[in-house]
Amino acid sequence: MLGALISASHLSPLEELPERLSEQAARVGLTDVVIYLVDLQQDLLSPLTPHPPPAGGAGLRPEEIRVEGTVAGRAFQHGEVLPASPADHDHWWVPLVNGTDRLGVLRVTAPGADAAAQLDMRRLAGLVALMVVSKRGLSDSYSRLVRRRRMDVATEMEWRLMPSRTFATESLMISALMEPAYEVSGDVYDYAFDGRIAQLALFDAMGHDTAAGLTGNLALSTARNARREGAGLTATAAAVERVLLKQFSGNRFVTGILAELDVTTGTLQWLCCGHPPPVVVRGHSVVHLECPPAPPIGAGLGSADHVCRKELEPGDRLLLYTDGITEARSPSGEEFGLGRFIDFLLRHQADALPVPETLRRLIRHHLEYHGGRLNDDATVLLAEWHGPVGLATEETRDRAGIPDIDEATGLE
Repeated sequence: MLGALISASHLSPLEELPERLSEQAARVGLTDVVIYLVDLQQDLLSPLTPHPPPAGGAGLRPEEIRVEGTVAGRAFQHGEVLPASPADHDHWWVPLVNGTDRLGVLRVTAPGADAAAQLDMRRLAGLVALMVVSKRGLSDSYSRLVRRRRMDVATEMEWRLMPSRTFATESLMISALMEPAYEVSGDVYDYAFDGRIAQLALFDAMGHDTAAGLTGNLALSTARNARREGAGLTATAAAVERVLLKQFSGNRFVTGILAELDVTTGTLQWLCCGHPPPVVVRGHSVVHLECPPAPPIGAGLGSADHVCRKELEPGDRLLLYTDGITEARSPSGEEFGLGRFIDFLLRHQADALPVPETLRRLIRHHLEYHGGRLNDDATVLLAEWHGPVGLATEETRDRAGIPDIDEATGLE
């Protein structure tokens, strides 16, 4: 069945995937299969249909499901296969996950599904997730489905440039979120992993307009280009400085952090350019990383020339963030603050939630604190080091949302 679905998908656009999926899944007794995709802010689950509705609209569309307070939402939040209700084991909600990047859920009818049938559902969802990711970039229908309101031009550029919001291996988990999701101006994040070194970057461009978006995009693309040419951290920062100066003559700049994490040893190296310094959450304590500051990049004030170093411990979580997280104010004028930010993460660690879900709740809390309206971009990137390959504990695997090997493959 999975092979037939792959064959049927080769010449099918995203809009035909629901029909192909229903045809093939029915062959093995999985009927009424519906793909639900989560919206950009991870609040709603919407069914993928051959003719998705136009973007925008304030209320719930037909057949949409809220993430909060629903069984489908719990399957999405916790990555679990769940029956529709304790009394209904005919209908199931299955997490739709590409690696650890949460896309939505599948609704499947499978009366009395046993453990083997649930494993089949997970495998089917894994294949569907790969297909959605491979086809969504060429589908405007996908964008219309997952957007709830108009997106500005700068944000359009940035979402297309940045990597997925979640990535994980046995030794590493990276998760990032960014708000306001439809009106981001100059925040951008990036990461890459070559099996040993994780490259991390976060930039915050001057201003809150389309020009800020262009500046952030140029900084990120330049850093990515330099990194792929083999440049180290200081050389990468210098390359971004040269390109921004050439393009904007010192009138536009970015603050930022460039970092490298060796997952075989836990060695972290970074440089900080006019940006809030990184923080490490270690168990129930916080380690503030100190490093001689460098000037913002692109202002013509010189390049960073001092790389700092820290040895991480297994389970450490490295936080990179922009000042929109800590400096944004509530309607009464009170700053959200670094302390509130860290306290939220520490309190929710005890909930045993996957890290992407913790960040989703953090952003929801952040928006609520500010009355649902942010005046500056708020971006957070979290990298958790599980330890050298093979030493990840069950707890760190669960926090990353990494499936259990037996559960994912059926192997004893």
